[in-house]
Amino acid sequence: MRRQLLDILACPVCKHHPLTLEVFEENEEVIAGKLTCPSCGNVYAIKDGIPDMVPPGR
Repeated sequence: MRRQLLDILACPVCKHHPLTLEVFEENEEVIAGKLTCPSCGNVYAIKDGIPDMVPPGR
């Protein structure tokens, strides 16, 4: 995932923007990490460079 994507990503549950990024692995892009919504607390994993923005419970 490119860091510039943070400029457009919003929480799919509460629509809060921006999300907080925590990086576990990075080269030119974020390979593994998580996005956290500071408003509702939902966490979205980043695996193999792809953010999983499916709301929890779906």
